[in-house]
Amino acid sequence: MQNTTQQLSGKIAIVTGAASGVGAGIARRFAAEGARVMLHDVDAAVRETAAAIRDAGGDADAVVSDLADPRVPAELIDAVAKRYGAIHILVNNAALIVRADAETTDVATWDRVMAVNVRAPFLLFKAALPYLRANGGGAVLNIGSMNAYCGQPNMMPYCVSKGALMTLTRNLADGHGRDNIRVNQLNLGWTITENEHRYKLAEGKPEDWAEHLPAEHAPLGRLMTPAEVAHFALSFVVDSACMVSGSVTDLTQHPIIGRNPVK
Repeated sequence: MQNTTQQLSGKIAIVTGAASGVGAGIARRFAAEGARVMLHDVDAAVRETAAAIRDAGGDADAVVSDLADPRVPAELIDAVAKRYGAIHILVNNAALIVRADAETTDVATWDRVMAVNVRAPFLLFKAALPYLRANGGGAVLNIGSMNAYCGQPNMMPYCVSKGALMTLTRNLADGHGRDNIRVNQLNLGWTITENEHRYKLAEGKPEDWAEHLPAEHAPLGRLMTPAEVAHFALSFVVDSACMVSGSVTDLTQHPIIGRNPVK
């Protein structure tokens, strides 16, 4: 995992939702770029992901806990700061995705989605703030979704949470630029992950569904991969991106506004 042009050498990074998919892809790329990475997830498989990164020559470890618990964000931040002595990068990737619409979303589901997808990124930022200030600044990257703009009827609470995350991103960027803390967000389009594959199988799609995508949804012929998302994530947290904050960048194959669907 050694890279002669490592861009994150000496950096301490936290990546949530890193057991698999986009979070794991970002953690792998950051480690390859020289960062010491703490992976977090509610899924104990995150330990295996961290071990695989170490086997590849990277510096990574993992913490398993539930971000729906309001005590966990501060506990995670303090544990990382105590272990490594600093925090430079925070990636809020963890998200709870549920299939529910306005009629089927109950209060408990709504509250848990908002707790993981919106409250936890805020509490993680709040806990990390003194450590980022102590460094003279740092980078926070929130992983959002194109569904933030309107979303799907059967993913209503998730879509609303991602819209809230956009406002949180811009507000924190506006409020903490003076601390040299940059806060940005990537809104992902359709991305192929282990979880997305399982969701589609549960919906009745065939095993090879990703190889037969309608041009309307994948005009470039395939879906984005976690490794490709990680490429963009890196570009927002490196020191050379020091003048970019409060940006919400859409990573998608087609525009939401003014789109002319391919038939």
